[in-house]
Amino acid sequence: MATVRKNEPSAHGLLNLYKPAGITSMDALRRVKRVAGQRKKVGHAGTLDPLAEGVLPICFGQATRLMEQVVSGRKRYRMAMRLGATSTTYDAEGDITESVARVRLNRSEVAAALVNFVGRIEQVPPMYSAIKVDGRRLYELARAGQEVARAPRPVQVYEIHIDEIGCSFLRLTVDCGRGTYLRSIAHDLGQALGCGAYVTELRRTRCGRFRAEDGVTLEGLEDSAAATDWRVHLQPVDWALQDCPALRVSADQAAAIIQGRAIQADGDTSASETPETWRAYDPDGVFLALLEFQAEPGCWQPRRVFQGSGVSPYAPLPSGAPSVRLARW
Repeated sequence: MATVRKNEPSAHGLLNLYKPAGITSMDALRRVKRVAGQRKKVGHAGTLDPLAEGVLPICFGQATRLMEQVVSGRKRYRMAMRLGATSTTYDAEGDITESVARVRLNRSEVAAALVNFVGRIEQVPPMYSAIKVDGRRLYELARAGQEVARAPRPVQVYEIHIDEIGCSFLRLTVDCGRGTYLRSIAHDLGQALGCGAYVTELRRTRCGRFRAEDGVTLEGLEDSAAATDWRVHLQPVDWALQDCPALRVSADQAAAIIQGRAIQADGDTSASETPETWRAYDPDGVFLALLEFQAEPGCWQPRRVFQGSGVSPYAPLPSGAPSVRLARW
């Protein structure tokens, strides 16, 4: 176990942590804080259940202001399900009730049922979740033996692929948006198939630009801290924003942005015709802010201003033309 490092300068950036199964996301975050020696302005983006493993983005310092963008990123999961039984928690950690000794389903039957789980769907969250009802977490009510009505919530499921199917198990790959409960997909699919189902394994392999194969384990982080510096695993604040178009501004414009003031758009507004968020860099390539273009009165408005810590490798080329880096999904 790595020792706490005191009086180290605050870190700013993003850590791609690979959370192991068997611990909560908060447990993982506490271990990261202990290694970093940083207690404030450190948080995880997107909670993973204790049963789940995989990508858990950790935001440090200025990067905590990007949690909304990180959480909103498209996600990919690999999920294993037990067929023929149900669970109070919709996963293997709950009380299990057998319903069918042997399930006989073919791929076409499962595929037909999955059609209703793809797209913009309404999903009822599980009782064992952190959603609040009348000021109390649902899991607190569930542990007290209470079950309350839960309003369905809109979620986006982009794609579900059948990886493997057997007489009592099913493996799926799910691409989805924020707020999607994979446990609810498993449970509701089991109900639709008439046999019951719950999650036995869950692995998040993608969250926006964060990929499982690039993640560092808690042990790897502790080893780096002991050998050299854990910050070798830290990405710059703007690393997660590479799918946003980028532009460089003049020194005077940079000074205005740092103060939170809007800057006038130049004569060529072709780069700002779409109402999206842009990254702004100073003449040296230091990341400054996220900007939004306002057609009236024709200016760039800072939405989030950051304290630059050096020249960014993700700054656009100083050619005058904005560069666009698209996320590779």
